[in-house]
This record gives sequence, structure tokens and C-alpha cells, in this order.
Amino acid sequence: MADASTVTIRTRKFLTNRLLQRKQMVVDVIHPGLANVSKDELRTKIGKMYKSDKEVVSVFGFKTHFGGGKTTGFALIYDTVEALKKFEPKHRLVRIGLAEAPKGGRKQRKEKKNREKKFRGVRKSKKPRKE
Repeated sequence: MADASTVTIRTRKFLTNRLLQRKQMVVDVIHPGLANVSKDELRTKIGKMYKSDKEVVSVFGFKTHFGGGKTTGFALIYDTVEALKKFEPKHRLVRIGLAEAPKGGRKQRKEKKNREKKFRGVRKSKKPRKE
């Protein structure tokens, strides 16, 4: 059986985006004999390739090609952790452990929003005031 040492990572369409303080690229992962490679492992290897810390690397959008053995996705390497927190979407920050997932379900959030809309122009509190 193949192991992690047989994994090859190639990057293409490399672009330095100064405005968003990052490097961005398409990543091709060749992994014969392996079902897939974890995103955490990819972050470590890409960080090592570009001489940066694993914490500033964000990987997403990986699709395994039919027949297996090759996966393609996208990687972003930010200049600093602050830039990563500023520009990355919240759901990707939650995935890599730099943000907290919102509490409560989607329906609860929507119900709370709609309850608050009913008190337009009145001081918002937990329950309506009795007069």
C-alpha cells in the first residue's frame, strides 16, 4: 500500500495578490494508491514549499478526478495571520480553527432577527414593554 511519502504536490497559476496580502494558486495533488490527502497535511506541505507557517495557509475546493490518484484544489498563503483573519470568509476560519462557529441553528437566528424587526423604533429588549 502507498504511504504519504508518495504524495506529489504541484502548483500552477501562481499569483501574488498584494491588495489582499496573499499568494494564491491552483494545487494539483498526485496521490496514487491513496484515497485522498487531508487538508491539514496539505497545509503543512504547501507551507513548507513556500517557506511559510502552516497557520497562514488556507486550502479549499478540492475535487478528486475520476479514477482517483489526482486531486485539484485552491490554496491561499497570507502574509500574516491578521491578514488571514481579515480577508478569509468566516466558514473557512472555523474549519481551520481560528474562529468560533455561530451558536444556535439557522432557524433560531432567523426567528430572533424577525422578532427584533417587530420593535422598530423602540428600545430593543428581550420582551415587549407593558404600558
